[in-house]
Amino acid sequence: MITARAVVRRFAGPAIVLLAGHLAGVPAAPAPPPKKAVQKVVRPAPVLTREARAVQRWMRLMTLRDEVAQMVMIPFTGRPLNTRSREFRKIADLIRLQHVGGMILVNVTQGRLVQKADPLVAAQFIDSMQALSRVPLLVGADLERGASMRLDPTTVFPHAMAFTAGGDPAAAHVEGEVTAREARAVGINWVFYPVADVNSNPDNPIINIRSFGENPDDVARYGQAFIEGAHSVPSNYVLTTAKHFPGHGDTATDTHLNLATINSDRKHLDTIELVPFRGAIAAGVDSIMTAHLAVPALEAPDLPSTLSPAILTGLLRDQLGFKGIVITDALEMGGIARGFKVGEAAVRAVKAGADVLLMPHDPVAAIDAVVAAVRRGEIDRKRIQASVRRLLAAKVKVDLDISSQVSLKKIPDVVNLPENIARADAITARAVTLVRNEGNLIPLSRNAKTCFVAMVESHNGHEGEQFAEQLHQIAPGAPLFSIAPDEARTSSDAILAAPCDAYVVAAWVSVAGYRGDVALGGDFPELLNRILGTAKPVALVSLGNPYVVRSFAGVRAYMTTFSTVPPSETAAVKALFGLIPITGKLPVTIPGIAPYQAGLHLPQSGTQ
Repeated sequence: MITARAVVRRFAGPAIVLLAGHLAGVPAAPAPPPKKAVQKVVRPAPVLTREARAVQRWMRLMTLRDEVAQMVMIPFTGRPLNTRSREFRKIADLIRLQHVGGMILVNVTQGRLVQKADPLVAAQFIDSMQALSRVPLLVGADLERGASMRLDPTTVFPHAMAFTAGGDPAAAHVEGEVTAREARAVGINWVFYPVADVNSNPDNPIINIRSFGENPDDVARYGQAFIEGAHSVPSNYVLTTAKHFPGHGDTATDTHLNLATINSDRKHLDTIELVPFRGAIAAGVDSIMTAHLAVPALEAPDLPSTLSPAILTGLLRDQLGFKGIVITDALEMGGIARGFKVGEAAVRAVKAGADVLLMPHDPVAAIDAVVAAVRRGEIDRKRIQASVRRLLAAKVKVDLDISSQVSLKKIPDVVNLPENIARADAITARAVTLVRNEGNLIPLSRNAKTCFVAMVESHNGHEGEQFAEQLHQIAPGAPLFSIAPDEARTSSDAILAAPCDAYVVAAWVSVAGYRGDVALGGDFPELLNRILGTAKPVALVSLGNPYVVRSFAGVRAYMTTFSTVPPSETAAVKALFGLIPITGKLPVTIPGIAPYQAGLHLPQSGTQ
């Protein structure tokens, strides 16, 4: 049998000989050129930015629970605490064991008495907490009147509405710059300001003088100026916050107590409420704080904006194009806490688009709930990580990747400087606005028989002290009755029997959470009406709520400072006696009394 292999052997030899003979007369083909060696292009590794390196380093340390905890901010008071005290251990454990991402400085309040933190003591506490934290902490505060709202002594600026009354946005820039410098000096790197709410409702019990006014363009312009000032010095850069989205100005409910509702349609929201937020975004605001109020034009009528995907993601992120941090208002407030449990509120806020859960009543419960929602697939972990990256990037912006400690020795060289006090006092003085002056009652004569009644909200604080001191310097013999609301009835006979040809009634009407209104308190309204009943000329001076005059239309003169801070007391007395010019204009309409931008100008007529 012939195999395939034998066939191959039989024919292979002759075939090769024939092929060789056939090719013998054919010239050989030229040799191919040598192949060039292929050089591999080595691309350099991408150079990570400082921010990317820090974010990558910090996130490498985190579990899912750590990531969620970064989204939680807890309160602290900044007062001295024994390291073995329950309060100290609670805060320390939340930072060291739970790994929360930040703290917010709050005041200690006892009724009307507000205790502020000492800058040095607060800085020491912040440093100690930073030392416990594996990832540096963001430290925030509502510094709406500069650092003085939470820390004393620091530079005292007036409320927002006073800036607009003064007519110079550059003043808000100054406030931003000084506030940033003082905040960073003590370790605060996140300022929850400016207020971007348009105060179009005179009965608003919680915004009022905290707003720059009723004109959305004013609110936008002054808010932008503050943001730019706070960002103007890179070494003192602080995170800024426009609040309360999508606008808290047109409501008569305090969201510390209950859920408020904005009944405006979408067109009104676009032309009024949203204007300052667009301006803040254009100015580079770092964060936007949500409002615990319902907006039926945008979402279900019983769902707070803080928990609304349509508002936080649909409107704020998608339509307005905001790329920064979305932070809730305090989750312990009645506008949320009355309708939702801690865990439910936390989960719904994150699903809505919030990056930070501010002051949940139970931080551990909030963390647990969000972690559980991720594990059961209700929230994508990538959604959590997107928030964490925003927060870690913000920490780099305020240099926490370089150092989280402050120089305690330098604090006295930064806070409450004389030159900054002078600038703040000048801003406060320019805000004084004279709305009515029948019979040229103002300026007062030092020799006139004028009685002064200071209606302070409480004797527990310092209200009225600067007013009294300044009055006694200018008119040492002038009768002054300083009374609290519960003293109005018992003091009325003495006040009405005093030998006066005219009265000046100074009324302190502040704006504060959980109060529910901004009316003249206690028996003060009855007393003021009795004074008006004497038919003697009465000048009313409002230190705070400018709308208070609506209830006392019979006053001959009306002047307002738009703020309750002590420098406003000094400015009010000086303005009454003509020692400073009066040039302010109303940033709001006072229904039945005066229109927007009203204001009588009086030149300086005397010297102290």
